[in-house]
Amino acid sequence: MSSTEPMPMSVAEPGTAAASDWTVLRRDGVAVVIEHPRHGPPLVHHWGADLGPLDPAAIAGLVQAEQRQTLPGTLDAAWWPSLLPQESDGWPGRPGLLVVRDGVPLTPAWTRGEVCTSTGELGHAVDAQVHDHRAGLTLRLRLHLEPGGLLGLEHELAVAADAPGPVEVHWLETALPVPTRADRATTFSGRWTREKAPSTGPLARGSVARQTRRGRPGHDQPWLLALSTADPRDREGELWAVHLAWSSDATYRTDRLPDQPTLLGAGELLRPGEVVVGPGASWTTPTAWFAWSDAGLDGVSARFHTFLRSRPQHPRTARPLVLNTWEAVYFDHDPATVGRLAERAASIGVERFVLDDGWFLGRRDDTRGLGDWEVDRAVWPDGLRPLADRVHALGMEFGLWFEPEMICLDSDLARAHPDWLVHDPAQVPSPPSLSWRSQYVLDLARPDVLGHLLERLDHLVREIGIDFIKWDHNRDLVDARHGVRPAVDAQNRAVLRLIAELKARNPGLEIESCSSGGARCDLGILAVTDRVWASDSNDAVERQDIQRWTGLLLPPELVGAHVGPPTAHSSGRTVDLSYRLATSLMGSAGFEWDLLTCDDAEVAVLTRFAALYRELRPLLHTGTVVHADVRDPALRVSGIVAADGSAGVWTVATVAALEDARPEPVRLHGLDPDRRYRVRVRHEIGAARWGWVTPPWLSAGEVVLPGRVLGTLGLQIPALWPAQALVLHVTAVP
Repeated sequence: MSSTEPMPMSVAEPGTAAASDWTVLRRDGVAVVIEHPRHGPPLVHHWGADLGPLDPAAIAGLVQAEQRQTLPGTLDAAWWPSLLPQESDGWPGRPGLLVVRDGVPLTPAWTRGEVCTSTGELGHAVDAQVHDHRAGLTLRLRLHLEPGGLLGLEHELAVAADAPGPVEVHWLETALPVPTRADRATTFSGRWTREKAPSTGPLARGSVARQTRRGRPGHDQPWLLALSTADPRDREGELWAVHLAWSSDATYRTDRLPDQPTLLGAGELLRPGEVVVGPGASWTTPTAWFAWSDAGLDGVSARFHTFLRSRPQHPRTARPLVLNTWEAVYFDHDPATVGRLAERAASIGVERFVLDDGWFLGRRDDTRGLGDWEVDRAVWPDGLRPLADRVHALGMEFGLWFEPEMICLDSDLARAHPDWLVHDPAQVPSPPSLSWRSQYVLDLARPDVLGHLLERLDHLVREIGIDFIKWDHNRDLVDARHGVRPAVDAQNRAVLRLIAELKARNPGLEIESCSSGGARCDLGILAVTDRVWASDSNDAVERQDIQRWTGLLLPPELVGAHVGPPTAHSSGRTVDLSYRLATSLMGSAGFEWDLLTCDDAEVAVLTRFAALYRELRPLLHTGTVVHADVRDPALRVSGIVAADGSAGVWTVATVAALEDARPEPVRLHGLDPDRRYRVRVRHEIGAARWGWVTPPWLSAGEVVLPGRVLGTLGLQIPALWPAQALVLHVTAVP
């Protein structure tokens, strides 16, 4: 991928004597062409494929070529929507901005201010300001093209110190034009233990907004909204996609109008009265990330993965093999049993041991104790330091579960500070029909609450010797209020501050974002955390799709993927150990299982798996993710190819019975077409099962083929039974 600096220029507007300034951002195969008119916010004329160098003459020609009619024209319609379209521009769709002063909506008349371009090691950016001096408003719009060609946009709204009064922000959203040929829309929904379920259909006509109102993204979050020219495929086709890096309520929007370019965008969902910006103050939106791809869904993933891996905070050390105790002991914390579990884990090759819920005061079930972050000496008479020391002596990191944002009414903290809840007092306790696991939410926007949690967590990290926190968040906020105002925006920003400060005080501390599984795993929370828990489902059949679609944005090393017990507690389904191991291998691997119940044969397999994970993770956690478009709905093919094309690892898995006795050949994409590769099955996880017919290359144990053959013709696979998987290891040969 190439990287090209932003190019500012001035171009005469067709049919006028006035001049507009222009900025062209180019990076890694993507270009953004931005106009800065004298009046109004900037306009994006192109976002997508790199157009090559554009001089002023080319820009002028581009504008002439895309215009609907010769200016001044006769039709009563906006000629081209700005980055912040509004009704006063003649825009008939959803306005980009709605602000109110003294109960009356404002319609700012923006004039151009300062425009700055910058080039840095990690991105190219343009910062543009527009002003409405009469209203006392300044809007800063920032567009930055990051490694991988991912485009980020934020807005900052500032109110002048001498403004007539504060303004209430109802919404401030980001939207970009996409070609009208992008007429299919893909979004996501889901539920607990079935997160990230995609849905594709025709792009609806008119202005459509899909909103979430849970106080967290939720299991049914849109996750990503993509427009495409046809139903999206893994390796081919154009897509334009947006993801909002915000761990709370959101609006995803499209505007498909007959006389305007199609718009795609997103922004934070705000409730009336939630954000009020006073004179001399400002407010900044979350980042909306836009990805264009001409290589299908894998092209979208490549842009997100490249960017995430370029960030300074991205984990640089090998992702450890984890054991989490939840499905091993639940709330039954017996120090002797937990100690034996740690010893068994270390002997298998586990590198991080995490003690889950149940260690603090009175926490024998989920009805009490949240908020009382003190070790329960009735269960752990000597505290947790001896366990942490033992875990460290065994060569593992020690992790601990917290749910800092939550509180139970049956807790010392709630009894001492009933005013610390971010709820309408009339709704505490909740009506019988509204149950959220007997827990409520603390008002982190209060400095005393945030300060209490910070000091308590910081003390425990140091006192116990905690290397890793599983940070959980198990309920929707439900009418959260800070005083009399809605509190969701302030709550989320406070959570990010709390996590950032805790990590700043404890360098090297890693934090996992868990929210009833995968209900909070956006790029906003990943600005301060180190991985996400993809789902509370360890049913490997469900996990095949959950991990695939979580991986659409997040590289494998950020996605927690654990091996559960033979029968999944979330579904009751029983699957083979080899299948569970193959599924875990393709993420940040670990176990969620009572390893003390394993027999000698299972322990031997788990030990081999641990060694295989350590061998392959330098590739798995740095390589390019690839998929194969397959016809059979029961077949899943996921791979990771080294950046230099020297090797790759694939899982070929089934989630149901294959349609054909002679399954379709599996193509292994992303390899160097001119190199030869050895393909073999890694049997350390155990053998997959299929019918009586075995392809010759499998009987021989390996096959050597050019990358062009593997990517074009592929390999004949056996008729795998349901819930079976092969792990293919591909290495270049001289």
